[in-house]
Amino acid sequence: MTRRRPLAQSAFGESMGRMRKSLGRRIDGLAKWFLRFKLISVPARTIANSSYAWSFISRTDRIRANRLRDRLKQGELPEHVSIIMDGNRRFAWGSNIERDIGHRHGKEKLKEVMNWILDLEIPYLTVYALSTENMRERPEDELESLYDLYVAGLDEIAADPRIHSRGVKVQAVGRLESLPSRVREAIDRAESRTAGHSDFLFTVCLAYGGREEIVDAVREVAADHAKGDLALESIDSAQISSRMYTADLPDPDLVIRTSGEERISNFLLWQIAYSELHFTDVHWPSFSKTDLYEALESYQNRRRRYGE
Repeated sequence: MTRRRPLAQSAFGESMGRMRKSLGRRIDGLAKWFLRFKLISVPARTIANSSYAWSFISRTDRIRANRLRDRLKQGELPEHVSIIMDGNRRFAWGSNIERDIGHRHGKEKLKEVMNWILDLEIPYLTVYALSTENMRERPEDELESLYDLYVAGLDEIAADPRIHSRGVKVQAVGRLESLPSRVREAIDRAESRTAGHSDFLFTVCLAYGGREEIVDAVREVAADHAKGDLALESIDSAQISSRMYTADLPDPDLVIRTSGEERISNFLLWQIAYSELHFTDVHWPSFSKTDLYEALESYQNRRRRYGE
């Protein structure tokens, strides 16, 4: 027979829990206040993005992450999180390692973040992996290295037992025809192996540009109108939305960008009209569970007005 805790003891435990959470918020607030000062924020940012800090951060991060996770579970989590994964090269430069190794760290970080998202049961995750601008501006040798990473990463995801046990469907969107054949084949393998899943949807934006996506959607609308299949007065935002690469996705609730840049960089321009934006100075390979939870807590603390 299970013994119940006395009512007074239960109330005392709940009271202590509230006190711990209140103290945690005050500590977090004090830390953020100190980070407003360059004397503290500049060295703190350098340390946070260095490989030497990983061991220490990983230990302290677990304590804060557990506290934040408890708070998050009490509120409403976003349905769709999108991430601009920025800072692999700057992480490599700051850590005195080769650029390609920085990209590899970024690939491994994505697998970690996917697990954190799955643990929180957030059903949609979309990541910005390669832009159309990247394809035009990056050196050929860097692009070839990235293509190899995409092939390896997609094949690893397709073979990951947790992807299948959690029912994760994988898809890639963008102007995929411009990618090398080996990348397109890896996309096909990942999509075909997860096509039967429907609990979570993981979307990778490759050879992607928000303006290009809108142009492609408008071209489809214009073609349908020219054929007589779509009346001019029937053209509205819903018609364009239905022709976007992400037509099967809800619009993102939260967009996270790492590495200190505070811009969208041609990412999901149509879809993020009412998304909440969160920017962090941490480079993508250094992005921690606590960083994710802080972004989610920031989302929970905002009031979404939708034009009200």
